[in-house]
Amino acid sequence: MSTRERTRAGSGLPAVAWGPVAVVLAVQAAVLTAFSGRYGFHRDELYFLVAGQRLDWGYVDQPPLTPALTRLATDLLGATPMGLRVVATLCGVGTALLVALIARELVGPVGGSPGVSAARLHAGRTGGQPEYDQVRGLPAGTPSEKPDPPIPQTNLRPRPPDGGRAAQVLAAAATALGTFVLVVTHMVSTTSIDLVVWTALALVLLRLTRTGDGRWWVPAGLLAGIGLQNKWLVLLLCAGWAVALAIVGPRRVLRSGWLLVGVLAALAVAAPSLVWQAANGWPQLDLASGISESDGGENRVLLVPMQVAFLSPVLVPTLVAGVRRVWREPGLRWARASVLVYPVVAVVALVLGGKPYYVVPPAFVLLAAGAEPTVRWLAGGAARRAWAAVAAGVGVAVSAVVGLPVLPAAQLGPVLAMNQEAGEQVGWPELADTVATAWSALPADERASAVLFTSNYGQAGALDHYGPERGLPPAHSGHMSYADWGPPPDTATGPVLVVGEAAARFTGCAPVATHRSPDGVDNDEDGTVVSRCAAPPSWSRAWPALRHGY
Repeated sequence: MSTRERTRAGSGLPAVAWGPVAVVLAVQAAVLTAFSGRYGFHRDELYFLVAGQRLDWGYVDQPPLTPALTRLATDLLGATPMGLRVVATLCGVGTALLVALIARELVGPVGGSPGVSAARLHAGRTGGQPEYDQVRGLPAGTPSEKPDPPIPQTNLRPRPPDGGRAAQVLAAAATALGTFVLVVTHMVSTTSIDLVVWTALALVLLRLTRTGDGRWWVPAGLLAGIGLQNKWLVLLLCAGWAVALAIVGPRRVLRSGWLLVGVLAALAVAAPSLVWQAANGWPQLDLASGISESDGGENRVLLVPMQVAFLSPVLVPTLVAGVRRVWREPGLRWARASVLVYPVVAVVALVLGGKPYYVVPPAFVLLAAGAEPTVRWLAGGAARRAWAAVAAGVGVAVSAVVGLPVLPAAQLGPVLAMNQEAGEQVGWPELADTVATAWSALPADERASAVLFTSNYGQAGALDHYGPERGLPPAHSGHMSYADWGPPPDTATGPVLVVGEAAARFTGCAPVATHRSPDGVDNDEDGTVVSRCAAPPSWSRAWPALRHGY
């Protein structure tokens, strides 16, 4: 074994397989970049473009991180899908790298002795003691009333001859090519950011439980704070780890004084956004309640089957192998909490009626754990490798078709059954064309005092982005943070051109146009009606009734 392959001092871990992992990441980045410009912006991205131009410490539906990154990317690279989606590509590459590092964290015992744990073979920082006793699940040097029980020789496997390099590569590749990762890292969304933050937090918490060093609570807290600046869903992950550690340990890390420091670090990072939410009546809580009330039943029904679809059925055996490995091998007893995090988060999401994708990120820890036994299984013969290659090929093809704009828009029909977000990237310039035609049909003397009003932030974002070159004024909407950006002036007493179902909130409405998505794509805007309505007597007084969230 070369010097580069030898374990780091005191860590008990092999070197990162930088070369082959970098190849995986480069291919991933190339594929995401190649497809990033197809179709067009997603409705959420159009909203982020506008929110990024109105930076604040919070919004009705989210903290500021994703709009801020959108602003940064578009200022540097241009307000195009390809320029913006560099953020998503970096999130995808970062997630794949982190999962490879998790696979490294979960390597088997050092050397070739099957009966000695990694922590006991490698001395720690002082006194020749290991940093952490992996078998007892306690920091090194913790007194014990009884001697350690014999370690079953058949349950502790030696570290693979290659130092776990193949497992790292497999973990990175499986993550990069999985359906969920392709879907959420093809475009920018809050989930893109959550994915990389949650995975980084899982890696840090695994390092905490492996070493028993409470100081790891500090970076964990900082990552949780960053997550809170993106979306509050990171609290699900934190709760999952807290419950899992309380049940299976190592519980000693929960008694560390550094835990309080980590909590304070998280609150310090998240404080500006939390203050904004408190000052504005905690609108994100109202939004979460709206999601549960509106979609809770459907979300509960779809939660389990969508886990298989998101991860790809081909990867389910690897995930199951990861669960079995971590739960059964005494040398990985310190990591058992990671097995419980996934079901704990799933149960919470089920009770709250959360969306199925909320649950997916913790599964990547189990996928990383399953990489090493999968590599061993593949070494069992050419027939196994042949079958695995066929299955992997089919899985990658399906993931690519579902997660990336591979097909022409006209052929998206079957894809939309699994990934509705693909359809939400089609037809926004055409919607702007439809509205611009209706707007230009208004008499010139009326346009000066007319208002353009939309039913949702996607429509408003599209008209704000594509509208100016088509002669459209700024769009107004009562949806999400568009409502906070203000009503039209009370002097706008001319006609109101209303896009979508919000016409029901106005009087004197008559349809003037109907939008049809190009190529017959069945998305949320196909069939949207544009209506001419009468303005309310006072926009400022009518505005509260026009506000709406989810």
